[in-house]
Amino acid sequence: QVQLVESGGGLVQAGGSLRLSCAASGRTFGTSAMGWFRQATGKEREFVGGINWGGGSTRYADSVKDRFTISRDYAKNTLYLQMNSLKPEDTAVYYCAADPWGPGSSDISKYDYWGQGTQVTVSS
Repeated sequence: QVQLVESGGGLVQAGGSLRLSCAASGRTFGTSAMGWFRQATGKEREFVGGINWGGGSTRYADSVKDRFTISRDYAKNTLYLQMNSLKPEDTAVYYCAADPWGPGSSDISKYDYWGQGTQVTVSS
């Protein structure tokens, strides 16, 4: 089992940056692919980016590529999402999720464990 707690959300102006963290507890963080998803009001939850369990492979949604970076710290059992050049359309609740032994897929159904989410609001 993996328990996930996101933090780092907040209000930021367009063009600004935020770093989200996802603290994981449990014994499987080191062998789980991790993903970031987001859900804007009235919209479906969508893939933002993922990192495989080994940490050597990442993938991103086209909408955030070259602006967002995923990383993970195995010693701290923490996943990060560095978000730069934020836009108003990035406003959403951001969730981290874990897929044991997975590749960091964009398929939401592959993820077994989810955090409670953290709100990111980007003002224009």
